[in-house]
Amino acid sequence: MTAPVSLVVPKLDIAPLRRFVTGFSAILDSGAGQPAILEHGGNLLARLVSQDDWLSDEFAQPHPERYQQYLLHCDSAERFSVVSFVWGPGQATPIHDHRVWGLVGVLRGAEKVQSYRRRSDGSLVQQGASVELLPGDVDPIDPQTGDIHRVANAFADRTSISIHIYGANIGAVERATYRDNGEERPFISGYANEVLPNLWNGVIRA
Repeated sequence: MTAPVSLVVPKLDIAPLRRFVTGFSAILDSGAGQPAILEHGGNLLARLVSQDDWLSDEFAQPHPERYQQYLLHCDSAERFSVVSFVWGPGQATPIHDHRVWGLVGVLRGAEKVQSYRRRSDGSLVQQGASVELLPGDVDPIDPQTGDIHRVANAFADRTSISIHIYGANIGAVERATYRDNGEERPFISGYANEVLPNLWNGVIRA
């Protein structure tokens, strides 16, 4: 009788996420203003999403009916949060805002982003053409210049994943979705997960 083959699944190295979190914390600790946070934080995020070998499957699972937002890290003072957005095939957000600065980096698949602006009567109109973000691309979110948009998975047959950084505990921020006439509907997103990744797994201290 042939002995069964034991399959060993290699453990993911979470070090890239840990380096990102500590690096981003250092930017905020320096007292940098929003422009510098978006610039230097964007560079860190670009480095993080340039490799797709660190995100656990637990935080990369799509839902058959709606996109998922998994919390990966929240600063103890809620100065920033890191989340993975997981889009099933063809899934999209409603038109919505953020009310805090942010950064979006595509890790896997692709996203289409359509920005909106308000007309004088308060209704919304598309601002420019939609933008397609590919793996490695980073897109800033700035409420000072307009942060109302709609995001969709660019693929109808596969999952897409992006990593988002926000200047608050985004799952607890009261924001709004919008109808075309500009009517706001308040919402608080929360998170899909009940546990967090262990950033310090494998770190040995003397």
